[in-house]
Amino acid sequence: MALSWRRKTIVIIAVLAVGCSSTNASKSMRQPLEGTDQQIFIADSIKDNYDPTVMMKRAESFFEKEEYPEAIIEYQHFLDLHRTHTLASDAQYKLAESHLKQIKDVDRDPDPIHKALEAFEKLQKDYPGSRYDRNAVERIAACHQLIAEVHLKVGQFYYRRDAFLAAAHRFERILTLYPEMDIAGEALYYLALTYKDMGADDWAREQLIALTERFPNCPHAASGQKMIASLNQSRPIEPIAKPSNREDNRIDILFSLNGALPRAVSTPSLAPITSLSSHTK
Repeated sequence: MALSWRRKTIVIIAVLAVGCSSTNASKSMRQPLEGTDQQIFIADSIKDNYDPTVMMKRAESFFEKEEYPEAIIEYQHFLDLHRTHTLASDAQYKLAESHLKQIKDVDRDPDPIHKALEAFEKLQKDYPGSRYDRNAVERIAACHQLIAEVHLKVGQFYYRRDAFLAAAHRFERILTLYPEMDIAGEALYYLALTYKDMGADDWAREQLIALTERFPNCPHAASGQKMIASLNQSRPIEPIAKPSNREDNRIDILFSLNGALPRAVSTPSLAPITSLSSHTK
Protein backbone atom coordinates (compact mmCIF):
# COMPACT_ATOMS: atom_id res chain seq x y z
CA MET A 1 0.00 0.00 0.00
CA ALA A 2 2.81 2.36 0.93
CA LEU A 3 4.52 1.67 -2.37
CA SER A 4 1.44 2.53 -4.36
CA TRP A 5 1.15 5.91 -2.62
CA ARG A 6 4.76 6.63 -3.40
CA ARG A 7 4.18 5.87 -7.06
CA LYS A 8 1.13 8.11 -7.13
CA THR A 9 3.11 10.94 -5.55
CA ILE A 10 5.91 10.59 -8.12
CA VAL A 11 3.38 10.60 -10.97
CA ILE A 12 1.71 13.77 -9.64
CA ILE A 13 5.05 15.60 -9.30
CA ALA A 14 6.03 14.58 -12.82
CA VAL A 15 2.73 15.84 -14.24
CA LEU A 16 3.09 19.18 -12.46
CA ALA A 17 6.64 19.61 -13.71
CA VAL A 18 5.59 18.92 -17.29
CA GLY A 19 2.69 21.37 -16.94
CA CYS A 20 4.91 24.17 -15.60
CA SER A 21 7.48 23.68 -18.31
CA SER A 22 4.83 23.68 -21.01
CA THR A 23 3.30 26.85 -19.54
CA ASN A 24 6.67 28.63 -19.52
CA ALA A 25 7.30 27.50 -23.08
CA SER A 26 3.92 28.79 -24.19
CA LYS A 27 4.58 32.14 -22.50
CA SER A 28 7.92 32.50 -24.25
CA MET A 29 6.27 31.65 -27.56
CA ARG A 30 3.61 34.30 -26.99
CA GLN A 31 6.26 37.03 -26.42
CA PRO A 32 8.62 36.91 -29.41
CA LEU A 33 11.09 39.71 -30.17
CA GLU A 34 9.70 42.35 -32.51
CA GLY A 35 12.07 41.89 -35.44
CA THR A 36 15.77 41.22 -35.54
CA ASP A 37 16.66 44.87 -34.86
CA GLN A 38 15.23 44.42 -31.38
CA GLN A 39 18.32 42.33 -30.59
CA ILE A 40 20.40 45.49 -30.38
CA PHE A 41 18.64 46.40 -27.14
CA ILE A 42 19.54 43.07 -25.52
CA ALA A 43 23.32 42.97 -25.26
CA ASP A 44 25.09 39.76 -24.29
CA SER A 45 27.79 41.65 -22.46
CA ILE A 46 28.91 45.10 -21.42
CA LYS A 47 31.36 45.06 -24.32
CA ASP A 48 28.50 44.70 -26.83
CA ASN A 49 26.78 47.73 -25.29
CA TYR A 50 29.70 49.94 -26.33
CA ASP A 51 30.30 48.36 -29.72
CA PRO A 52 30.09 51.21 -32.30
CA THR A 53 27.96 49.20 -34.74
CA VAL A 54 25.49 48.23 -32.03
CA MET A 55 25.33 51.81 -30.74
CA MET A 56 24.65 53.22 -34.21
CA LYS A 57 21.95 50.65 -34.89
CA ARG A 58 20.30 51.54 -31.60
CA ALA A 59 20.39 55.26 -32.46
CA GLU A 60 19.08 54.62 -35.98
CA SER A 61 16.21 52.60 -34.56
CA PHE A 62 15.11 55.55 -32.42
CA PHE A 63 15.54 57.98 -35.33
CA GLU A 64 13.40 55.87 -37.68
CA LYS A 65 10.67 55.66 -35.04
CA GLU A 66 10.78 59.48 -34.75
CA GLU A 67 11.77 59.17 -31.11
CA TYR A 68 14.20 62.06 -31.47
CA PRO A 69 15.08 62.77 -27.81
CA GLU A 70 16.19 59.14 -27.41
CA ALA A 71 18.05 59.27 -30.74
CA ILE A 72 19.91 62.40 -29.62
CA ILE A 73 21.10 60.64 -26.47
CA GLU A 74 22.33 57.62 -28.43
CA TYR A 75 24.11 59.63 -31.15
CA GLN A 76 25.78 61.82 -28.56
CA HIS A 77 26.84 58.76 -26.59
CA PHE A 78 28.38 57.31 -29.74
CA LEU A 79 30.29 60.53 -30.42
CA ASP A 80 31.54 60.73 -26.85
CA LEU A 81 33.12 57.28 -27.21
CA HIS A 82 33.94 56.99 -30.93
CA ARG A 83 34.57 60.52 -32.22
CA THR A 84 37.17 59.35 -34.76
CA HIS A 85 35.19 56.34 -36.01
CA THR A 86 34.27 56.13 -39.70
CA LEU A 87 30.61 56.49 -38.71
CA ALA A 88 31.23 59.58 -36.58
CA SER A 89 30.23 62.06 -39.31
CA ASP A 90 26.99 60.09 -39.81
CA ALA A 91 26.30 60.28 -36.09
CA GLN A 92 26.98 64.03 -35.98
CA TYR A 93 24.71 64.68 -38.96
CA LYS A 94 21.87 62.58 -37.55
CA LEU A 95 22.30 64.26 -34.19
CA ALA A 96 21.81 67.66 -35.85
CA GLU A 97 18.87 66.35 -37.86
CA SER A 98 17.24 65.02 -34.69
CA HIS A 99 17.37 68.50 -33.15
CA LEU A 100 16.02 70.03 -36.37
CA LYS A 101 13.08 67.63 -36.53
CA GLN A 102 11.99 68.70 -33.06
CA ILE A 103 11.29 72.23 -34.29
CA LYS A 104 7.53 72.71 -34.40
CA ASP A 105 7.03 76.45 -34.87
CA VAL A 106 9.02 79.64 -34.34
CA ASP A 107 6.33 80.74 -31.88
CA ARG A 108 7.36 77.90 -29.59
CA ASP A 109 10.60 77.01 -27.80
CA PRO A 110 13.51 78.15 -30.04
CA ASP A 111 16.02 75.96 -28.17
CA PRO A 112 15.99 73.13 -30.79
CA ILE A 113 16.88 75.67 -33.49
CA HIS A 114 20.00 76.81 -31.66
CA LYS A 115 21.01 73.23 -30.83
CA ALA A 116 20.54 72.16 -34.45
CA LEU A 117 22.62 75.12 -35.67
CA GLU A 118 25.38 74.28 -33.19
CA ALA A 119 25.37 70.61 -34.25
CA PHE A 120 25.56 71.40 -37.99
CA GLU A 121 28.38 73.90 -37.43
CA LYS A 122 30.22 71.25 -35.41
CA LEU A 123 29.77 68.83 -38.31
CA GLN A 124 31.52 71.30 -40.63
CA LYS A 125 34.27 71.98 -38.11
CA ASP A 126 35.03 68.43 -36.93
CA TYR A 127 34.37 66.54 -40.18
CA PRO A 128 35.28 68.82 -43.10
CA GLY A 129 34.84 67.29 -46.51
CA SER A 130 32.27 64.77 -45.36
CA ARG A 131 29.43 63.76 -47.65
CA TYR A 132 27.11 65.97 -45.57
CA ASP A 133 28.89 69.26 -46.33
CA ARG A 134 26.31 70.55 -48.81
CA ASN A 135 23.38 69.56 -46.63
CA ALA A 136 25.03 71.20 -43.64
CA VAL A 137 25.36 74.53 -45.49
CA GLU A 138 21.67 74.46 -46.42
CA ARG A 139 20.58 73.48 -42.91
CA ILE A 140 22.70 76.21 -41.32
CA ALA A 141 21.11 78.84 -43.58
CA ALA A 142 17.66 77.49 -42.67
CA CYS A 143 18.49 77.71 -38.96
CA HIS A 144 19.60 81.35 -39.28
CA GLN A 145 16.37 82.14 -41.13
CA LEU A 146 14.36 80.56 -38.30
CA ILE A 147 16.31 82.51 -35.68
CA ALA A 148 15.56 85.77 -37.52
CA GLU A 149 11.88 84.83 -37.64
CA VAL A 150 11.92 84.18 -33.89
CA HIS A 151 13.31 87.68 -33.26
CA LEU A 152 10.64 89.19 -35.53
CA LYS A 153 7.79 87.30 -33.84
CA VAL A 154 8.98 88.23 -30.38
CA GLY A 155 9.45 91.86 -31.42
CA GLN A 156 5.91 92.00 -32.82
CA PHE A 157 4.63 90.46 -29.59
CA TYR A 158 6.28 93.20 -27.53
CA TYR A 159 5.13 95.90 -29.96
CA ARG A 160 1.46 94.85 -29.66
CA ARG A 161 1.79 95.19 -25.89
CA ASP A 162 3.39 98.65 -26.09
CA ALA A 163 6.70 97.32 -24.73
CA PHE A 164 8.52 99.51 -27.25
CA LEU A 165 12.07 99.26 -25.91
CA ALA A 166 11.94 95.45 -25.85
CA ALA A 167 10.41 95.44 -29.33
CA ALA A 168 13.05 97.79 -30.73
CA HIS A 169 15.80 95.58 -29.29
CA ARG A 170 14.49 92.54 -31.19
CA PHE A 171 14.10 94.38 -34.51
CA GLU A 172 17.57 95.91 -34.17
CA ARG A 173 18.94 92.44 -33.45
CA ILE A 174 17.76 91.26 -36.87
CA LEU A 175 19.39 94.25 -38.57
CA THR A 176 22.65 93.55 -36.76
CA LEU A 177 22.80 89.79 -37.36
CA TYR A 178 21.05 89.46 -40.73
CA PRO A 179 21.17 92.83 -42.56
CA GLU A 180 21.06 91.20 -46.02
CA MET A 181 18.12 88.87 -45.43
CA ASP A 182 14.72 89.82 -46.83
CA ILE A 183 13.33 89.67 -43.31
CA ALA A 184 15.49 92.71 -42.51
CA GLY A 185 13.01 94.77 -44.56
CA GLU A 186 10.20 93.77 -42.23
CA ALA A 187 12.42 94.53 -39.25
CA LEU A 188 13.06 98.05 -40.59
CA TYR A 189 9.34 98.67 -41.03
CA TYR A 190 8.39 97.52 -37.54
CA LEU A 191 11.33 99.34 -36.02
CA ALA A 192 10.08 102.52 -37.69
CA LEU A 193 6.61 101.93 -36.26
CA THR A 194 8.13 101.41 -32.83
CA TYR A 195 10.17 104.61 -33.01
CA LYS A 196 7.14 106.53 -34.25
CA ASP A 197 5.01 105.36 -31.34
CA MET A 198 7.85 106.30 -28.98
CA GLY A 199 7.79 109.84 -30.41
CA ALA A 200 11.17 109.52 -32.14
CA ASP A 201 9.93 110.60 -35.58
CA ASP A 202 13.40 111.35 -36.96
CA TRP A 203 14.60 107.84 -36.13
CA ALA A 204 11.45 106.40 -37.65
CA ARG A 205 12.04 108.39 -40.85
CA GLU A 206 15.61 107.05 -41.12
CA GLN A 207 14.43 103.44 -40.92
CA LEU A 208 11.72 104.01 -43.52
CA ILE A 209 14.15 105.63 -45.95
CA ALA A 210 16.48 102.65 -45.52
CA LEU A 211 13.53 100.33 -46.13
CA THR A 212 12.52 101.96 -49.42
CA GLU A 213 16.13 102.16 -50.66
CA ARG A 214 17.37 98.68 -49.67
CA PHE A 215 14.19 96.61 -49.89
CA PRO A 216 11.95 98.17 -52.57
CA ASN A 217 10.17 94.83 -53.09
CA CYS A 218 9.33 94.42 -49.42
CA PRO A 219 5.55 94.07 -48.81
CA HIS A 220 5.78 97.06 -46.44
CA ALA A 221 7.68 99.35 -48.83
CA ALA A 222 4.54 101.15 -50.06
CA SER A 223 3.29 101.65 -46.50
CA GLY A 224 6.72 102.94 -45.59
CA GLN A 225 6.61 105.62 -48.29
CA LYS A 226 3.19 106.79 -47.10
CA MET A 227 4.47 106.97 -43.55
CA ILE A 228 7.45 109.07 -44.67
CA ALA A 229 5.07 111.55 -46.33
CA SER A 230 2.95 111.67 -43.18
CA LEU A 231 5.99 112.30 -40.98
CA ASN A 232 7.22 115.06 -43.29
CA GLN A 233 3.85 116.82 -43.13
CA SER A 234 3.72 116.69 -39.35
CA ARG A 235 7.32 117.90 -38.97
CA PRO A 236 7.42 121.31 -37.25
CA ILE A 237 8.70 124.21 -39.35
CA GLU A 238 11.80 125.77 -37.82
CA PRO A 239 12.09 129.60 -37.91
CA ILE A 240 14.63 130.87 -40.40
CA ALA A 241 14.67 134.58 -39.38
CA LYS A 242 17.60 135.51 -37.15
CA PRO A 243 17.78 138.65 -34.97
CA SER A 244 19.93 141.45 -36.41
CA ASN A 245 19.45 143.90 -33.56
CA ARG A 246 22.49 144.30 -31.30
CA GLU A 247 20.34 144.07 -28.17
CA ASP A 248 18.74 140.87 -29.44
CA ASN A 249 22.21 139.45 -30.00
CA ARG A 250 23.07 140.21 -26.38
CA ILE A 251 19.91 138.42 -25.32
CA ASP A 252 21.01 135.33 -27.27
CA ILE A 253 24.41 135.39 -25.59
CA LEU A 254 22.89 135.76 -22.14
CA PHE A 255 20.45 132.98 -22.87
CA SER A 256 23.37 130.66 -23.69
CA LEU A 257 24.95 131.55 -20.34
CA ASN A 258 21.70 131.09 -18.42
CA GLY A 259 20.18 128.10 -20.18
CA ALA A 260 17.28 127.84 -17.76
CA LEU A 261 15.80 131.12 -19.02
CA PRO A 262 13.07 131.00 -21.70
CA ARG A 263 14.04 131.68 -25.33
CA ALA A 264 11.46 134.42 -25.93
CA VAL A 265 12.74 137.44 -23.99
CA SER A 266 11.41 140.96 -24.62
CA THR A 267 13.58 144.09 -24.72
CA PRO A 268 12.35 145.51 -21.36
CA SER A 269 13.70 142.40 -19.62
CA LEU A 270 17.26 143.14 -20.77
CA ALA A 271 18.33 145.01 -17.62
CA PRO A 272 17.32 142.28 -15.12
CA ILE A 273 19.01 139.64 -17.21
CA THR A 274 22.20 141.71 -17.42
CA SER A 275 22.17 142.17 -13.66
CA LEU A 276 21.65 138.45 -13.08
CA SER A 277 24.52 137.65 -15.42
CA SER A 278 26.87 140.00 -13.59
CA HIS A 279 26.09 138.38 -10.23
CA THR A 280 26.75 134.92 -11.50
CA LYS A 281 30.30 135.69 -12.69
